[in-house]
Amino acid sequence: MRKDGDKKHMENKMAMSLNTNVVSNVDTNIDTNIDTNSKKKLIHWIGLLGIVAFLSYLAALIFSPLDFPGYNWMEQAASDLSADSAPSRHLWDQLSALYDAGSVVCATCIAIYVSEKKISTKLFRLGIYLFTIMNWVSKVGYQMFALSDSGKDIAGFQEAMHMVVTAIVVLLSIVSLIMLIVSGCRHKEVRGPGIWAAVALAMMFMGPIGMGAFPKEYFGIFERFSTVAAVGYNAVLGVYLFRGFGITKEEESKQISV
Repeated sequence: MRKDGDKKHMENKMAMSLNTNVVSNVDTNIDTNIDTNSKKKLIHWIGLLGIVAFLSYLAALIFSPLDFPGYNWMEQAASDLSADSAPSRHLWDQLSALYDAGSVVCATCIAIYVSEKKISTKLFRLGIYLFTIMNWVSKVGYQMFALSDSGKDIAGFQEAMHMVVTAIVVLLSIVSLIMLIVSGCRHKEVRGPGIWAAVALAMMFMGPIGMGAFPKEYFGIFERFSTVAAVGYNAVLGVYLFRGFGITKEEESKQISV
């Protein structure tokens, strides 16, 4: 009887030890998953600069005309507000300061993140790279070749180079957005960025279409569709960066570069 009692005691002790180990392993796995999903690195937080840059650009568009007597936002281009001779130049520089720095930093971090994490396919990543290059060309190009006089006809070298920069920016924007749209159609994990890219591209095309279809008195309205589309899409990508593009480590390991 005593041996039977000792045997049962040992069995109960082993069962309790086994249950304790199982519970401990489960808790460890839960803690690991929580840490993986909840902890964000600095590069994720930098994604929020996209939103800050977007708000800074909107503030410059809305409030800079207050310091430009006679400016008609419905008729004139947004670039007139930042021309060298524009009375609103100082206010524009103040309000758009976070846009100037934040948009480039955010776009660059997005490109670094999708490259290191191998997000989706090569086509998607190439679209992101081109969109980042567009941001750099816009930042450097417009700063080097700002319009010398607001509302002035394209005559001198400065104005001509400003238009060249604009052409490059528009071309890079269209090509990169088309790549992202195609990637979104083909691959479910980047469908969200693809849909937003389609919205941004539609807004860009609304600009020149509206300029051609409506009187020049409404040039400024449709011109802003194109400019806001690029800045807005950069903010959207910044949100995806903050969320890690919603892709888990398991999904990342299964992705195939094509």
